[in-house]
Parts: sequence; structure tokens; C-alpha cells
Amino acid sequence: MSSTRTTRKGAVAARGRRRLRARRWAGWLFALPALAFYGVFNFYPVLLSIQYSFYDWDGIGASTWVGLKNYTEVFTDAEQFSALLHAFYLILFFTVLPVTLALITASVLRQLQGRFTGALARTLLFLPQIIPGAAAGVAWTWMYSDNGVVNQLLCAVGLDDVARPWLADFTWALTAVGFIGTWLSTGLCTMLLLAGIGKIDNSLYEAARIDGAGPIRQFLAVTLPGLRNEIGVCVTITVIAALASFDVVYLSTQGGPGTQTMVPGVAVYNLAFNDSRLGAASALAVVLALIVIAVVVPLQRLFREK
Repeated sequence: MSSTRTTRKGAVAARGRRRLRARRWAGWLFALPALAFYGVFNFYPVLLSIQYSFYDWDGIGASTWVGLKNYTEVFTDAEQFSALLHAFYLILFFTVLPVTLALITASVLRQLQGRFTGALARTLLFLPQIIPGAAAGVAWTWMYSDNGVVNQLLCAVGLDDVARPWLADFTWALTAVGFIGTWLSTGLCTMLLLAGIGKIDNSLYEAARIDGAGPIRQFLAVTLPGLRNEIGVCVTITVIAALASFDVVYLSTQGGPGTQTMVPGVAVYNLAFNDSRLGAASALAVVLALIVIAVVVPLQRLFREK
């Protein structure tokens, strides 16, 4: 009797394992079209870029093996190396300023939950996210022009001496482009942080108030620790946007004046399509990808919830 029962249990367990394996294979079958699409249009081009980066090739004629020459040029060529430095400079405007402003804004909007002004503020803050970066670059080009909105506002408050063609100024062009990134990123970060604040237990704020904590102390002791994961997401997204920026810079300045706003994305485009140097463009693209990974992975570990 016991052996029969054991046999039945073994059969049931075997059927359960077969069903589990079938479900796993079914999941992979459902994911197979997406994996094939990703492999053909994403992974395979990456492998080709790595291959091209070791050659001197114009995209049409015969290629010549040059080894690590293209990679060496990334760090020895003044234009390419300065493009990398400009990308790191843009992190200040794409990441630091938006996340800081979003933290302050989200904390203020938390006090306006359920009010019409709070809903209106959230809508206005999120509007930049529905505008493509290319359209934002064109719009801000008009706003930064000699007779644009920015200079008109400066003149209206008596700062005529400060007004200038911002995107044509060798000193201020990169900073002006950076503020476009700040405008684009702040709304998204604010919405993410507002969603994070919504999951923080109100009893923590009540306990802090009972202990005599003011708004600033509540922000530091309750809000900031509770938003660890959301801040990590914001920082990761915006850092990648800063390092891989292309559309905003290309549509507003194309890397000018001179090379003052040149970033790796625009430099890769120029090398590949204007200079017909696909090997050098591929090397710069590979270096940029490695830099993004080297920056993002430690950030993920830093903001991982302990």
C-alpha cells in the first residue's frame, strides 16, 4: 500500500516538473520574437561597431586594419576628448539640478495633494516630457536668439548688459544647452519622486511632527531616505541622457560655436556621416558605451536599498 502511494506521489511530482518545464519553454517562446528583434537591431549592430572600431573604413571602399589607433585617437584628439568632457559637464544640468529641483518641488507639491493648484502644477511640470528633444532644441534656439524670450526678459528687468546670443557665445553656449536639459529632466524627476512620496507612510511624518521636527527636518529624516530607490532611478536616467545626448545639442548648436558644445553623440554622427570615418566613429561610440556602463553600474549599487 505504501509503495503504491509513493509511486503515485512520484508520478504526480514528475507531472508537476514536466508542466513547470513546459511553462518555462512557453515563456521563452512568447519572448522569442522580441529577443530576435533585439538581437538583429540592437545586439548585432553593437558587435559590428566593435568590429569596425579596429579598422580605418569610409563605409564604401576597402577597410584597413589599424588596431587600437582609433581608440587612442579618442583620448589624444582634442575635439573627441573635449566632447567627452562636455558630456560630463552636462551631468550637472541633466542630473544634479533636475534631481535637486525635483526633490524640492515634490516636497512642496506633497502639501498640495488633492488641490486644484497641485494638479495644475503637476501637469505643467510634466509637459516637457511630451515634447520631443528635437522640438525642444528648436524652440529653445528661438528663445535664446538675440530677440528671443530670454533676452527680452533680461532687458525687461534691466539686465541689458547680460543679454547675448547665448548659443553663439563661446563662453555660455554649453551652459545654455545644459539648461535645456534641466528643463526637460525636471518634470520627469518630479513625477517619479511624487510617486515615491505617495508610498511613504504618513505616520512617519506625524511621528516626526510630534517629535518637534520642522519641514526641513522631516525632509531630511523621512522624505529623503524614503525616496532612495526613486532618486536612483532619476539619477540613472538623467546621467545616461547627459552622456548620450544628441538631439537637443544637434538641433540647437550642432556642436558649435566651434566645438564648444560638441558632445560624443554629435561627434560620432559627424565622424560617420560628414567625415566618412566609420572606424573612428565606432571607436568613440564604444568608448561612450563603456563610460555609460562604468558610471551607471556604481550608481545602481550606491542607490540599492539596504
